[in-house]
Amino acid sequence: MSSATTPRRLPLAGVLRLGRPSDIWFKPALSVVAAVAPPNLILLALGRLDLAMYTMAGSLCALYGHNRPYAARARILAGVVLGMVGGLALSLLAASLTSDAVVLVTVGALMAAAQKTACDATRLGPPGNVVLTFISSASLFVPQTLGQLPGHIGLALAAGAWAWLVGMAPGLLRPHGPERRATATALNAAAAYADTRGTSDGHARARAASAAAIHAAWQSLLAAGARPDPTRRALEQLLVRAEVALAAPADADPARLRAWARGLRGTGRIPRAAPRDAADELLGVAAELAHPRRPAWQRLAPFAPIAARTAVGCALAGYASLALGVGRPYWALVTAASLYQANVTLTWNRGIQRVVGNLVGVLFFAALAPLAHLHPAALVVCCLALNFGAEALIGRNYWLGTVCVTPMALLITEFARAQPPGQLITERVADTLVGALVGFAAAVAVTNRRAGDRLEQALTAADRARENAARLLAEPHPAPRALGSARRTLAAALVDLRATADAAAGEWWQRALPEDRVVLTEQSGHRTLAATVRAQGLAPQDHDPGRTTEDTRP
Repeated sequence: MSSATTPRRLPLAGVLRLGRPSDIWFKPALSVVAAVAPPNLILLALGRLDLAMYTMAGSLCALYGHNRPYAARARILAGVVLGMVGGLALSLLAASLTSDAVVLVTVGALMAAAQKTACDATRLGPPGNVVLTFISSASLFVPQTLGQLPGHIGLALAAGAWAWLVGMAPGLLRPHGPERRATATALNAAAAYADTRGTSDGHARARAASAAAIHAAWQSLLAAGARPDPTRRALEQLLVRAEVALAAPADADPARLRAWARGLRGTGRIPRAAPRDAADELLGVAAELAHPRRPAWQRLAPFAPIAARTAVGCALAGYASLALGVGRPYWALVTAASLYQANVTLTWNRGIQRVVGNLVGVLFFAALAPLAHLHPAALVVCCLALNFGAEALIGRNYWLGTVCVTPMALLITEFARAQPPGQLITERVADTLVGALVGFAAAVAVTNRRAGDRLEQALTAADRARENAARLLAEPHPAPRALGSARRTLAAALVDLRATADAAAGEWWQRALPEDRVVLTEQSGHRTLAATVRAQGLAPQDHDPGRTTEDTRP
């Protein structure tokens, strides 16, 4: 057990280290360029670049949903467009009704909290709430009349519809691309765990990563729908092989798992992993479909502390910016909104990345501004290049992507009229520092004591799921569908337990966490998962079906 009643050391090492780029970094990068370019070029030809901020609101929706199957992506992109345009409409309405900066900052902070909660609760994925908050917060300070609202909102909707088409277009060429990528990731993660043989250093971390990747892949197949499909069926069989490797890493062949993963690249034939038993259907999507969704209030409740941090931090950052006389308090608000992660430690990391990226970004803007000011067309081209660069780099580290995001945000303010670069740079640096300092202070002050309660709930859920699976295993002839459903429930519970434990470990001002119990629950849960695989005849039976090679019973 470790005490969490005092502040923990905040890390510096590794915060700015560059990682490997995402396998699909080019997809959002190209999509956002394809979504932004036509509306901006049309406005350029019409001499109305002052309207580009409204079309940008819709165009930036093309950044979302690139890891989702196309059936789910269609719904997600539609929701993002409606959310983006709804936030824009509310902001423009507020701007048309009042010019009181304090009121506008308050509205922006409440909207930021709502956007953060919605994105986290729905697991929207990158870029999360930050783009939504940037658009809505910036729009609060755009001079507006009620008569202008329909036209401006219409522009955003039209651009959003185009962004939806851009996001869905790749499905015409590779309709199962996201599911193939998710399955390949699961196979590679299982191979990495198999390399440890379930006993060497780092095996627990590799096991957790493998379980999370496999669970995410099953969720991807589930999101694709329940209609019978030979491609999805083949992917299910490959995922079963990944689950077998998770259950018996010493018996798995990492090279074969990686070969299957490589075979999923492109549009070629899916490698065939012949089912060993008809029972592998039990591990598939059909079992997942039987799981009822939790009520909305249960899904939203865990995010209340983060929502409170976001509302308080964004409001205070905006008020502080106003007190300093900065002309664009929404920059401080957006900086604060971008910080909030699952816990205080991760929020600190993001704060360092944000400040470094913004400071380097304003230097980049200072070098780029003379070129952008040559002609409106140059301004449009610079913004397109920065959009691409941001998405190409942000996967390696948040600060590196922010180096492009910062000058892009500054250039967007110049669509209406050119402004002195020195003033923009000074205000942006001031708002960055204010937003980061005040935002992090709010994260520390607004405690998340529910993190310990959430961990207890996750432990209880994992124990119940393990007991249910063990009860079925004890039966002479367990119902195949029931055993498959129990296995999926247990796998999901263990993934949730690990994520909840990691989040709780980075929080301050809470009681000691039951770390030993977490370790024991994970060990016993994975033993039971292995037993269910063997009970279904999918893994070797040459040793105790209640143990894996990394079994360390106390």
